[in-house]
Amino acid sequence: MNYSHDVIVIGGGAAGLTAAGGCALFGLQVALVEKGAMGGECLNNGCVPSKALISSARRAAEAREEKRLGVGLAPPQVDWMGVHRHIHDAIAAIAPHDSQERFEGMGCEVFRDHATIRDRYTVEVAGRTLAAPRMVIATGSEPVIPPIEGIADVPCLTNENLFELTEQPEHLLIIGGGVIGMEMGQSFRRLGSAVTIINPGPLLGRDDPESVAVVRGQMEREGVRFIDGKAAKVAGTTGAITLETDGGESLSGSHLLLAVGRKARTSGFGLEELGVELGRNGIKVDARRRTSVKNIYAIGDCRDGPRLTHVSGYEGSNVALEIATGLPTKVDWRALPWCTYTSPEVAQIGMTEAEARARHGDAISVVREGFDHNDRAVAEGEVAGHMKLVLKGKKVLGASIVGHNAGELLLPLTQAITGKASTFALGSAVIAYPTRSEIIKALAFKAWEPTVFAALPRRYARLVARLRRFL
Repeated sequence: MNYSHDVIVIGGGAAGLTAAGGCALFGLQVALVEKGAMGGECLNNGCVPSKALISSARRAAEAREEKRLGVGLAPPQVDWMGVHRHIHDAIAAIAPHDSQERFEGMGCEVFRDHATIRDRYTVEVAGRTLAAPRMVIATGSEPVIPPIEGIADVPCLTNENLFELTEQPEHLLIIGGGVIGMEMGQSFRRLGSAVTIINPGPLLGRDDPESVAVVRGQMEREGVRFIDGKAAKVAGTTGAITLETDGGESLSGSHLLLAVGRKARTSGFGLEELGVELGRNGIKVDARRRTSVKNIYAIGDCRDGPRLTHVSGYEGSNVALEIATGLPTKVDWRALPWCTYTSPEVAQIGMTEAEARARHGDAISVVREGFDHNDRAVAEGEVAGHMKLVLKGKKVLGASIVGHNAGELLLPLTQAITGKASTFALGSAVIAYPTRSEIIKALAFKAWEPTVFAALPRRYARLVARLRRFL
């Protein structure tokens, strides 16, 4: 067969760009196909705009505390169009990293059109037939629209249009208490909107409940209202939306945000016709990210599995390495981290306590330390939260953190979970004082404290002390 390229990558988000760029840097001929905006969901309507909004909201929250740490501030004056401008300035500043020009500079041939897969080696795009021995599907995901009565007739917000708002919601109703619902709920409340979050189950359901309770308490103190129930019916138009729960409660708001999760974008590319097997929520893949058609890989949000930008980048790197070298690469989720950027932040890596106990039972132990015992946190007046290490023996299986900048503390725990660093090494490390990272050292030392100061070492120390009296 005559191939036009060494690899065809469909999708220009975090996963596809990493795979395409990696293969191109290895000197392969790469076709990169993206019909929409380069950078995908993360840059255009996900991580970047949401964190920009969170930053504006944090500034407003600080100003709302009339006097703190001996310093008084004037009440905030929120200029919504100024917030809107900050969000889009952040997108524009980062966009060149993901631009067509940058990837063409790496050596990719970029096609800005829809891709249709004709067979396991061939893709049709913009009237041209491309062929390659390897193909990478990275078509991403889209918001789930829940089956609620009346939802089709109500103007709804999702992450795809939320950041285009040119007016601030007076009262934002949010269906869903996951990452998007919690981050956006707190942010809009801090900027002055009334916010009600409707969620049928546990908030941030994959996180440690003890961590989530700290965040819920803080958000309630800031004025976010939580309804523990399911949205049953919606009606109205922008500015006058009504929502009824399955418990019979009636709510009124100006805007409605759907934040109940995402589904893989797999239809319309020819995957079904080719016979690529689908899983529960996306393309089914093996540990090497190969689909049921083994020369075709699926990475990022379009495949069945965790949906995080850093996961997409990791998978893109793995697949690029496998395609370029011919050596198999497998994913390893033992130290998978994630963070919800509420205030305080909720960060998790590896197993939660509940997951570890379900798998290992009584072999699990947990050490815990509050930030009220961390000198830097005390000095800054940011003591809310704690950190938990989940251990099997002295090995770290996971960590749950809730607190100011919790996500910044995850890196050394990655090393500990994967066996590249031990709890003994972390507990004996020299760490700059005062820093929040000292809490990791404190917990690692706690894991060893019963061993280091057990009966035998204590007897040995007393023996050494007696002997020294005769020297």
